[in-house]
Amino acid sequence: MRVFVTGAPGFIGSAVVRELTNAGHTVVGLTRSDTGAEILKKAGAEVQRGSLDDLDSLHRGAAAADGVIHLAFNHGFSDFAAALSADLRAVETMGAALESTGKPFIITAHLRGEVSANAALSLAGVRSLVVSLSLSVHGEGDHHGFVPRLISIAREKGISAYIGDGSNRWTAVHRLDAAHLYRLALEAAPARSQLDGVGDEGVAFRDIASVIGRHLNLPVVSIAPDEAGTHFGAFLGAVAARDLPRSSARTQELLGWRPVHPGLIADIEQHYFNNGNEA
Repeated sequence: MRVFVTGAPGFIGSAVVRELTNAGHTVVGLTRSDTGAEILKKAGAEVQRGSLDDLDSLHRGAAAADGVIHLAFNHGFSDFAAALSADLRAVETMGAALESTGKPFIITAHLRGEVSANAALSLAGVRSLVVSLSLSVHGEGDHHGFVPRLISIAREKGISAYIGDGSNRWTAVHRLDAAHLYRLALEAAPARSQLDGVGDEGVAFRDIASVIGRHLNLPVVSIAPDEAGTHFGAFLGAVAARDLPRSSARTQELLGWRPVHPGLIADIEQHYFNNGNEA
């Protein structure tokens, strides 16, 4: 299958590209940079220049493919509404190229991104699928995810903090398990499936703070909920306090997907203080 992948050189995208090429698929990866192009070439993928704002490139890539995996998203969080609008335009553009073809179109769910998900799932004659990844997608080479950010904040503040009693839970999935899920979805998931990319169904935030504090030799401290925004920043402060357990049992049963790579705490122990993953 010839697969068009947006966000292909990224942390998750590069794992998806290798998963697909190792399974015999031909990958065309979207990138706007020379660095991204080199990453894709080394992974055995073809390169298509463009970005989420280049709607002509998105339409062309989708129209020439046997399937599309949409991973790209503007993650700056400085203007999240604009990022969601850009994502919707991208989904609508690629969806228009795929309508009535029966081809698979996998998009990635985002916080408050229901409009994009609904736009994909409402396409006529498309095997549309939505993958909801865990709050933390982790693994070797993670430089910009939540864990490196938490490590950086702990260094800056001199404490590794959690909120309240820290019993609120985060879901997590290893990037290689996530990549395997995208391939299985591409190959076999029924139309309009909504799939849960969850390895750890609920890791207490206090446990995340504890392992970070131990590695940095910093005190692990509870802070009040009204201090979270100041300590972690507005976006991460809101996320850090949320209790978000979720199961992937239905997805595992549907596709035979099994997370086999290290869980979040084990992965922090193995990689985030030994090879420069942390920010």
